[in-house]
Amino acid sequence: MSASLPQAVPAAEAPAADAFDVRAFRNALGSFPTGVAIITTTGADGTPIGLTCNSFSSVSLDPPLVSWGLRVNSKSLDAFRQAGAFAINILAEDQKDLSARFASSSIADKFEGVAWRRGLQGLPVIEECVATFECSKFAEHLAGDHVLFLGQVSKFDHGRHEDSLVFYKGAYMMLTQSLRELAAHGRMEPHNLDQARRLVNCMLLRLACENGKDEDFDAIERNILEIESYADLVDREKRAEASLEFFRLITKAAHNEVLVVVSDTLTNILRQVLKADSSLKYRPELVPVRKKILQHLRQRKADEAEVEMTYYFDEMRRGAAAIAAAETAARGTP
Repeated sequence: MSASLPQAVPAAEAPAADAFDVRAFRNALGSFPTGVAIITTTGADGTPIGLTCNSFSSVSLDPPLVSWGLRVNSKSLDAFRQAGAFAINILAEDQKDLSARFASSSIADKFEGVAWRRGLQGLPVIEECVATFECSKFAEHLAGDHVLFLGQVSKFDHGRHEDSLVFYKGAYMMLTQSLRELAAHGRMEPHNLDQARRLVNCMLLRLACENGKDEDFDAIERNILEIESYADLVDREKRAEASLEFFRLITKAAHNEVLVVVSDTLTNILRQVLKADSSLKYRPELVPVRKKILQHLRQRKADEAEVEMTYYFDEMRRGAAAIAAAETAARGTP
């Protein structure tokens, strides 16, 4: 007697899929912050062409490949498809006007008034960007309503060590930028910036005493020697940058990622102030103070280190006040 086979149970019907909500999809994608870049190339007649893009991404280190996407209905698509190379210019926080300019369809000559130079293969490279990548076209792929371009990096530059412009949920993330603009236009009280830097750096100094390693302190020592080497007036900008590096290295020695973000923000604001301060003078009397701070760091003496740091900021403020008073007196002299 043969056993009967069990009858198959019909599969349940799959529920009907909801209609795809393109707007909700776009909003969901917008929850991922991206950098902002200007992609440039040249037309057949050598005319510079550029557009704003936030779809730039790294692809490979070996070979060095990057990618970006362009809408199939873009007026610039043919130019980029015909070109054999393109440049990617990563914008800094203070370049949001450039982003808007190259994104506008109403501006005929987007390069008018923009500082740029010719790079490899005649590519337009925009000045003062955080980073630039000059690429030969590696491949291109049609992907839905975009064309995906892959480029092999032939040359790159990372010139500005400042925060990049970031796009998030349809707007720029510009907390640091807003603060920097206040500083640049003289609407930030110097004592407020000094107080914030003093508090943050004293906190970082204590953490550096706890968490710092010998290699961290060795890096600070090399930095102090570098600062001492920039004694001439022509070295003003290098000295200012090396002085900022002194505090960045203390921040690094603290090994606290949250405070690193806060400190970097204040440092970028101070960098903006220093650029506008033509009266910045060499203060050789502060070199021993930096050395004492380092000595206390190596000895893990947080209280002593903080005393020296406080003295450092007091002297910087007194020096700045003296310079300002001298300039005011000079202007009042007939």
